[in-house]
Amino acid sequence: MLEPRLRPRKPPKPSRFRKISVVAEAPVATPNASAAYAGGITGIGCTLRPVEVASAGIITGAQINSRPVTRPGEMLEEVPGIITQHSGEGKANQFFLRGFNLDHGTDIPISVDGMPVNMRTHAHGQGYADLNFLIPELVGAVEFHKGPYFVRDGDCASAGSVRIDYLDKLNRNIVLAQLGNFGFKRALTAASAPLGEGNLLVAGEAQFYDGPWVVPDALRKFSGVGRYSQGTPLDGFAVTGMAYWAKWHTTNHIPGRAVAEGIIGRFGTIDPSDAGDTVRFSLSGRRSRSDAGGITRASAYVIRYRMNLFNNFTYFLNDPVNGDQFHQRDSRALGGGEVSRAFQGDLFGLPMENEIGMQTCPDDIRVGLFDTTARRHRSTVLDDRVLEASAAFYYENRVRWTDWLRTGVGFRADGYYADVCSDMPANSGKARDGIVNPKPGAVFGPWLDTELYVNYGGGFHSNDARGVTATVDPVSPLFNVSRSPFLVPSTGYEVGIRNPSIVGLETSLVLFRLDFASENLFQGDTGTTEPSRPTRRFGIEWSNHYAVVPWLALEGDLTITNARFADRDPLGSRVLEAPATIASAGVTFGEGQGWFGSLRFRYFGPRPLIEDNSVRSKPTALLNGRVGYNFDNGVSLSLGIFNLTNAKADQITYYYVSRLPGEDAAGVADRHFHPVEPTAVRLTLAGRF
Repeated sequence: MLEPRLRPRKPPKPSRFRKISVVAEAPVATPNASAAYAGGITGIGCTLRPVEVASAGIITGAQINSRPVTRPGEMLEEVPGIITQHSGEGKANQFFLRGFNLDHGTDIPISVDGMPVNMRTHAHGQGYADLNFLIPELVGAVEFHKGPYFVRDGDCASAGSVRIDYLDKLNRNIVLAQLGNFGFKRALTAASAPLGEGNLLVAGEAQFYDGPWVVPDALRKFSGVGRYSQGTPLDGFAVTGMAYWAKWHTTNHIPGRAVAEGIIGRFGTIDPSDAGDTVRFSLSGRRSRSDAGGITRASAYVIRYRMNLFNNFTYFLNDPVNGDQFHQRDSRALGGGEVSRAFQGDLFGLPMENEIGMQTCPDDIRVGLFDTTARRHRSTVLDDRVLEASAAFYYENRVRWTDWLRTGVGFRADGYYADVCSDMPANSGKARDGIVNPKPGAVFGPWLDTELYVNYGGGFHSNDARGVTATVDPVSPLFNVSRSPFLVPSTGYEVGIRNPSIVGLETSLVLFRLDFASENLFQGDTGTTEPSRPTRRFGIEWSNHYAVVPWLALEGDLTITNARFADRDPLGSRVLEAPATIASAGVTFGEGQGWFGSLRFRYFGPRPLIEDNSVRSKPTALLNGRVGYNFDNGVSLSLGIFNLTNAKADQITYYYVSRLPGEDAAGVADRHFHPVEPTAVRLTLAGRF
């Protein structure tokens, strides 16, 4: 439950800062349909700015864990959007939001306990965000914003942003075991206890999964969390350590013609040696302090990360003898932090709030691309060292002018520096860039229980630093390449309304537009830079969450987007992989002891696969469910069923040229898809004590 509390500043005016905690066991607006979520207390930062955008909000851990999901990243579909996978389960998910194919996170920054998940200048793609280390039962709350309107959001924050916070303290300890078909096994234990003047929380998770694939995923992953905290989100601190290790076979997307011709089955593979592994260690801390004037917040983190990916997407197109498999290696250490101050004041006697802050993040990166066969190295395409650093300053002023008008005016300034030391001297170099983005907004009303939100904001994403300094193609050094801009700006516009006139119903309707100057991206799969054209997206988003009674909740979300290239080109105007329609609906029931359950429907509309729209993907519609029973002794038993209708749909579809043995040397342009897993059942036995 979100609990706003007021602390007096000076009579008779109350403080407008709010203390935020999440207590899942208290009476809440939505039911808890999870077999293992124990609830507890968390704080999203130390202050939480009022929601001044129609497409923003907070989702409790109870709501997140009520979803029947197959992988941790799917929890973010509550935002809403579509989270999918085109490869092995240990790899970062694909994100689709507001007409974006965000790849593995290019334009949506995700943070966990103040630490960035997105990796810039990454071996597999800019902004790579791997959430597989996340333990869902520890999530206290998720704060999200759509669009580039929030001053605390910088790199990648054009489509939106997501902040995930773990619980500081569990209401009850957890022991969980899960079993399912296709070799699914999962075990979790989490406990918290008083220690000194604070509280210690520890948790450990192990998971194994093969999947329906002819060559099993063979996923093996282990996660651990330890946290010590004292005080409250307004006056206190926390120190957290996390560890994660995973290894898997990469069940990549496959060519449609290979299935149609009977070369492989729907769950087959072309190159059975594709695989991956990753390791992530982190240490983070946060400190907050409040006084009569406001709140000061500070956080810092260090992360050690390593990843290896072996992929073969084109099979025998480039090398008819040895095949086209390549190895992407990423090893890095990064750190950073944020310091901010939120304080109150008066403007001509009107209530006013100000927030000022600074962020910094240096990365020390070793990144490489190698030609391989059956995971044996044949040659080096590139092997680079990159030092990349950024710093940002932000400020926002919020004023309530009348009972029906309040404004927020802010700006953000970002500076970037990169030093690339390439094994190919022509691609070495240094780069600097900076950008300043205004972020004004206004809220009108309420009139007839309706508020109107108007927002404008600038955003950006950084490109891979190697593409910023490169002058020659690492695959063919005789060919020159054009350098990419370091920072690519975006501009967002939004008008939205919220109406809570029906008790328990939260509904919002938003019209949005987002322009990108260029969607230039470094292609980690080939080691080259491929600049694209300017784009424009506009659309409508309708979100509804209805707590009918304390034990029953309904929800439904719909996004319709028009995504086009903004310039003229004979190739066409459609933005590849941009979804025009995303829809979801769900029902959740359960309260305390007794029966609980959840049913979720998600629809992922067809998408253009080439610019002239002559080749399109098929739509995907999936239905997942869960039903269970909470016994009065703290034991819970639940059954999850995924893909209830056994739909033979695709997780994702691409269209490009590849070559199978015996085909023409030029290859064949074809749809390449990753199928949805067939109906799967998972049984969960959990104890809370």
